[in-house]
Amino acid sequence: MKYKKFGQLDFAASLLGLGCMRLPTSDGLGFSPNIVEDKSIDLIRYAIDRGINYIDTGYPYHAGNSEIVLAKALKDGYRQKVKLATKSPMMMVRKPEDFDTFLAEQLKRLQADHIDFYLLHGIGHERWQAIKAMDIIGKAEAAIKDGRIGHLGFSFHDGPEAFTEIVNGYDKWEFCQVQYNYMDTENQAGTKGVKLAAAKGIPVIVMEPLLGGRLAKPPQTVQQIFDDCPVKRSPSDWALQWLWDQPEVTIILSGMGSREQVDENIASAERARVGSFSAEDKALIAKVKAAFLDRAVIPCTKCGYCMPCPSGVNIPGNLELYNNSVIYEDTNALKVVYLRFFNEKNRASACTACRACEAKCPQKIEISQWMPKVHGLLG
Repeated sequence: MKYKKFGQLDFAASLLGLGCMRLPTSDGLGFSPNIVEDKSIDLIRYAIDRGINYIDTGYPYHAGNSEIVLAKALKDGYRQKVKLATKSPMMMVRKPEDFDTFLAEQLKRLQADHIDFYLLHGIGHERWQAIKAMDIIGKAEAAIKDGRIGHLGFSFHDGPEAFTEIVNGYDKWEFCQVQYNYMDTENQAGTKGVKLAAAKGIPVIVMEPLLGGRLAKPPQTVQQIFDDCPVKRSPSDWALQWLWDQPEVTIILSGMGSREQVDENIASAERARVGSFSAEDKALIAKVKAAFLDRAVIPCTKCGYCMPCPSGVNIPGNLELYNNSVIYEDTNALKVVYLRFFNEKNRASACTACRACEAKCPQKIEISQWMPKVHGLLG
């Protein structure tokens, strides 16, 4: 395993971290509460024995069971071998006191007297406003002072402008966690956000490096591009090496579900080197990305001219989900996103076919006809 200095801290982090959002489950569903405990404990300990020293979980993962199982895995001396990270569920914090309530519950679940790295979970522009209004930062600073948490960061889900706002909105961020991969260079925080955080001395932890596994098992039309390349790497290795090539990336989190995946990803980490990607390598990734995007069936550019919808529908978001289900041949995972992360009023099912959006769409998309298809596929 290779290691990298974590910002200004006296900590050398393994390039590969273990994400505990997709532990082995008895029903095979990634977000299921039905964790296979013995298999998960074995997996976590195996990863630590192989050199991984950063373990990430979150309050809602596996309906709360991820933190409980992780606590069991970190017994017998394993807690001393790693930095433990979990997240305050900002989506559930309604008043300032909730921060301490959830933190106390997490410490109990994790059977710990402190959490090394604590993140404000999944924040964007709206949640950042709520965090400021409730002075959650003050609550977190108090928890650092009394030793309940070691270091404060945030995980992010929004657009580039919101990321800039949050990064610049507090001058003591010690790390951030962002969704980043070769398909998300302009989505979420994007490449610009990653570079901005690094320029401010904020270590960047990458989640979804394989886009929920979708980049590991590409459609045949995309796989053929990899197969035709004289440099032989698995699609997963290509995606991970693309990230490790960038000096701004500190840790890549992977939700590995088996010893074999741990071995494969650690082998990739051991080959990692900043600046190792050749011009030909970069051209290949650009070709792969274009091939993925060419699979889209709705010509939406996410310009936002169709918004706001009189009925509250998140028009670009719904069209993007439908396109992604086709691009990555992964309808089931996107159903989860549609039903779990879209409010009912924002889903395609709320469309009344008023067609006000269609008059404003530069691409002339027949949005009112697509919305029933989106809900029919994902709802």
